[in-house]
Amino acid sequence: MSYNSFQNTKKLPETMSSSNDVSSVLTTYTKCINFAAVKHRNQRRLDSDKTPYINHPIGVAQILTAEGDITDFEVIQAAILHDTVEDTDTTFEELEREFGYAVRRLVEEVTDDKTLPKAERKRLQIEHAAGTSPQAKLVKLADKIYNLRDLQRCRPEGWTEERCRDYFTWAKRVCEGLRGTNQALEGILDEIFKQEGVE
Repeated sequence: MSYNSFQNTKKLPETMSSSNDVSSVLTTYTKCINFAAVKHRNQRRLDSDKTPYINHPIGVAQILTAEGDITDFEVIQAAILHDTVEDTDTTFEELEREFGYAVRRLVEEVTDDKTLPKAERKRLQIEHAAGTSPQAKLVKLADKIYNLRDLQRCRPEGWTEERCRDYFTWAKRVCEGLRGTNQALEGILDEIFKQEGVE
């Protein structure tokens, strides 16, 4: 399958045929952002600025649309919602009720099982990356870009230089299994790994 072959299954408003279509997409999009903002409202990132956590899923969606040229609406919704089950009290059933089965399925694909030890969750991300659906791979690529850029910008509180290095190395192993999905996003990751000297 060629690069970018999965990015345009459900177009965003510019190709919608009527104002009703545009209104429906915008209503769902803002509902999605509001849902994630409410769920993540008390959470902060680990950087020294204690950045509001909601910046992360919105940033992942921004990477997809602005840098990956992704217009698949289900992928963008899943990006905004991708940490809600893993990191809040949200359930998959709730996501399906609010946003439909397709979005639920994508979020399920990118959600770690928090009942497992962290090392096992990281191992499974590497193991499962190649078998993930093309839509979910897009979310994972953008998620890794956001996190790696954040790590380049500011070391999280309590992280040693060695832990940061280990994260870059692990992320590259995950991303190897995501290749062939989106050339632009993969090119960004290649440049990040080159900057960090990760082989």
